[in-house]
Order: sequence, then structure tokens, then C-alpha cells
Amino acid sequence: MKSYREELWFNLPTRRGFVNITEKVEDCIKKSGVQEGLVLINAMHITASVFINDDESGLHQDYEAWLEQLAPHEPISRYQHNRTGEDNGDAHLKRQIMGREVVVAITKGKLDFGPWEQIFYGEFDGKRKKRVLVKIIGE
Repeated sequence: MKSYREELWFNLPTRRGFVNITEKVEDCIKKSGVQEGLVLINAMHITASVFINDDESGLHQDYEAWLEQLAPHEPISRYQHNRTGEDNGDAHLKRQIMGREVVVAITKGKLDFGPWEQIFYGEFDGKRKKRVLVKIIGE
């Protein structure tokens, strides 16, 4: 069995955003040489997410509005976490909703997706460097 590990780094210039990382994950699969197996894609920060969905700008705007309704950034005094001197209590909740990781099957050296599926990095407390782990195992 083969194993491959790579870190993808992001530094979004905005507080929140979504980045399609499907091609980066596909590049990792090619480098790994794995033809049949699994890939784990994991946000390594507690205010960022990895998720699978459609790459459609309206949907991304809907996510942004929905998440802000569920866990508004302001007023920052609403979050107990922010009493530590942080201002990102909302980002922790948004990450919890959107998820920490995804696992995708690799078949014949390719991501084994359903129609329209893409992999995204979700940032909820940006303007600093963060990483995503890509771990591939298989044959």
C-alpha cells in the first residue's frame, strides 16, 4: 500500500471566502501514484473548513448569507470565546457547521465524484496563513 502526504497553504486577503481546491487535490493524487484508494482532505485550523458541493457562485453567496445569519460576526461581544481577546467566535461555529474534512474515493487514479461535486476550502477567519492536509492511501 502507498501513502502520500502534502500540505496546501492558503492566505486569503478577506475574512471569509471559498476556494475550489479540486485541481490541487487531483495534482496530489497524480504525484502519489495511487490508482485505487482514498484521499482525506482536512483543514488543519479550527476556523477553516473543507467541504464538497457545487462550484456555483449563487450557492457560495447563499452559504455566506446563511452562515452569517446562523453565526453573525458582530457584535463580537455575543461570543464567550471572544472574551479571550479574540474576535473570531463566529468563525469557530461556522467551521463546525461546514465541516473539518472530506474523504473521497480514488478510482483509476481519479477522484470518484458524483455530478457537479467539487472540493472547497472554506475560510472564516482569514488574512493569515493556514494549511490543509491531503493524505492519500491506496495501491
